[in-house]
Amino acid sequence: MKTEILRVNALAPEREIIMKAAKAIKNGGLVIIPTETVYGIAVNMYDMEALERLCRIKKRPQDKAFSLHIADKHNVYEYVTEVPPAAYRLMLKFWPGPLTIVFKSPDATIGMRMPDHQAALEIIRETKNPIVCPSANISGKPAPRSIEQALEDLDGLVDLAVDAGRTRLGVESSVIDVTVSPVKILREGAVAKEEIEKITAKKIVLLVCTGNSCRSVMAEGLLRKKMKEANRNDIEVLSAGIMNAAGLGATEETKELLRNEGIEVSAHRSQAVSKDLVGESDLILVMEKIHEQRIKELYPQARNRIFLLKEFARMSTVDFDIQDPIGRSRDFYANTFSIIKEAVERVSKLI
Repeated sequence: MKTEILRVNALAPEREIIMKAAKAIKNGGLVIIPTETVYGIAVNMYDMEALERLCRIKKRPQDKAFSLHIADKHNVYEYVTEVPPAAYRLMLKFWPGPLTIVFKSPDATIGMRMPDHQAALEIIRETKNPIVCPSANISGKPAPRSIEQALEDLDGLVDLAVDAGRTRLGVESSVIDVTVSPVKILREGAVAKEEIEKITAKKIVLLVCTGNSCRSVMAEGLLRKKMKEANRNDIEVLSAGIMNAAGLGATEETKELLRNEGIEVSAHRSQAVSKDLVGESDLILVMEKIHEQRIKELYPQARNRIFLLKEFARMSTVDFDIQDPIGRSRDFYANTFSIIKEAVERVSKLI
């Protein structure tokens, strides 16, 4: 018996086709679906009988793990114990896209990918179960770019096939292991090694205050200058505020104090702390305890990367808060600037 083929619009997938494919997967079926790389066989990860059947038809060892396909990058936290900042930066850059990332999971490790194909994403969302989706071929044979290639060996062995035409890339995803340091490229595929290394080689330091118009701007400007003087091209320095105000410039007092140090911040525009900013940052330095608490509420997974600036700088004091100078005198601003400058001096020697 031949496998039923459903033809779908790759850019605007028909709802009835998405529903039918998702239902088949939820009911334990094996469904060939398109991605931007190659065609894959989508299976419910929790259906052991379907997984065993998948291994049989692919002639693949049952102890060889399958990668999980997801439709939203934040679904990662349902399955993994840690998302290192380098991994988060890779997710921001290449998801949806042709990169599989191997994370630590409660059991061992798990590979995850978010495909860049509208039909695939909609099927994954509609399935509402985690799915694995290895290439639709017998192990050892070329991965298929078309439904015709996929069905050469699999016709009648899978329950359904969704045809969206020839795949865009035709090369399997690159695979990177972020459970080790430095990260390890397990397979170079659609994403070049150089592109991956460009992102994983750098580290991000995020400075945080309330409105991102004075204290964090001072710290960002001073630390950037220090990194430039030390030729630390591997360090990127950013700043943000816990308030939702965006697009504001630095205060006049802040601009003047930094200008005296040869630092120009007239182009600065404030931004609010976000999950993405926190997730991609290797080190987060805040001005007050309230900032630390707010970030932990927003993004609990980053709690081990958040420090008070004075605390991380190992300044001998019982009060690690750096008070907000907004609305205060110029002398108060100057004193705040002096405290931040000393802290940044110390931090620059520690990172």
